[in-house]
Amino acid sequence: MFINRRIVAWAALVFLVVTVAGCKSKFEKLRASNNIAQKYQEAIKYYNNKKYEKARILFDDLVTKYRGQAEAEDLYYYTAYTNYHLRDYPTARFHFKQFTDTYPNSPRAEECRYMGAYCYFLESPKVGLDQEYTYRAIEALQLFINLYPTSERAEEASGLIQQLRDKLETKAFNNAKLYLDMGLDGDYRAAVIAFDNMLREFPDTKYAEEMEFLSIKAQCLYANQSHPRRQEERFGEAIDLYNNFISAYPDSKFRKEADQLKQDAEKGAETAKRYSAQLAAASSAEGESAERETASLPENK
Repeated sequence: MFINRRIVAWAALVFLVVTVAGCKSKFEKLRASNNIAQKYQEAIKYYNNKKYEKARILFDDLVTKYRGQAEAEDLYYYTAYTNYHLRDYPTARFHFKQFTDTYPNSPRAEECRYMGAYCYFLESPKVGLDQEYTYRAIEALQLFINLYPTSERAEEASGLIQQLRDKLETKAFNNAKLYLDMGLDGDYRAAVIAFDNMLREFPDTKYAEEMEFLSIKAQCLYANQSHPRRQEERFGEAIDLYNNFISAYPDSKFRKEADQLKQDAEKGAETAKRYSAQLAAASSAEGESAERETASLPENK
């Protein structure tokens, strides 16, 4: 009985191996075949059955063979989407672009133009990484909108651009805030500049209120660590930032902290002013003493 079970198990295993090998052999024979019409039909079947890896292999073999023929347009189209479904977005983007360049008057040109831009969107990395592909995606999506302003996809493209801009805003905000969090003298000034640059680039950013508040904080810290001779001017700049902030956000959730920063800046500016006055007085006294000594010297010396 035990032996019979073992024989049945081995037979089943051999059958499975032979079956799998047979399937593989069938595909390899198809791939090596010169019957391009059959290969084309089987590639479409693989695609429709979502067997994209096998479909891609066959499509890649067929592209050069059908070049210049009527079937080539469909091949470019299917090849682009096959790579898209396999999440090979750089290759998909290349083929979508190749389609639009080769068949600019095709009814599918608009769709492929959009999909090429959408592939860039999918390649846009996380906020903390380099955003080169985010900028490329925005450029490609904006080009699509310019080319097809009345398209139903134009609104979708605008929404994608906004998502990408939100990502760039967040990265810029995090970078500017990093200067402040690092806590070094020069970085406080760099933070003020970074916040200002971001507000110029993204005037409608959702971080505007917080950034203007943090600019006051960074300027106060920068002034506080400056040489006493420069503090009056730099605390004055912090007060100017405060006034602009309160004018724009009189009911801000940061109002209490901002008011305290203003008081600190006013005290710092007053202290620096007294210091400058003392220096000026001391310098004047030294000058008068030197004049008296000069006047007391004999004329022939």
